[in-house]
Parts: sequence; C-alpha cells; structure tokens
Amino acid sequence: MGFKALGLETYPAADPAEASKILRRLTRDNDDYAIIYIEENLAEKLQHEIDRFKDRPTPAVILIPGREGSIGLGKQALMSAVERAVGTNILGD
Repeated sequence: MGFKALGLETYPAADPAEASKILRRLTRDNDDYAIIYIEENLAEKLQHEIDRFKDRPTPAVILIPGREGSIGLGKQALMSAVERAVGTNILGD
C-alpha cells in the first residue's frame, strides 16, 4: 500500500502463478514500465522469468523485501549486477 500511496501502480499477486502472469503482461511488447518491483518471496519462484531481463536496460526488475523481511535475494541481485557492469565485486560481502 505504501507504493500505491506514492502514486505507483500496484499489482498484488496471491501466488507465484498469478505473479508470473502479471509480469508477462507488464513486459509483453511494450515499454510502459521502466522499473518493476517484485517481493523477494515471489521473485524466488520466478527467477527464470526475471533472468530474461538481467542484461536488458528496461524494465529494471528490482527485488524488494516482503513483510516477512529480506531473504537476501535483492542484495545478491544487486551485487551480481554491479559485478557484471564493473567486472569485479566492489561491494564486498
């Protein structure tokens, strides 16, 4: 609800299958969305779909912690992206 209060569009998903359908719909042949935020708990189950956007400039798929807290996927994805861009891990552990 916080994102909605900021004026962002939100697409709640009850399960990974619904999240997968929403992700495909948002990324299907359009450039309407530059950034897509996905909670880590759903992203964990959609990793193969999210990986399609790893080397593309848009949309940027950003993993964020859910209500339960972080499971480390967002940090791991950020570190991996920086390492690919720079050629080495400059962020440390």
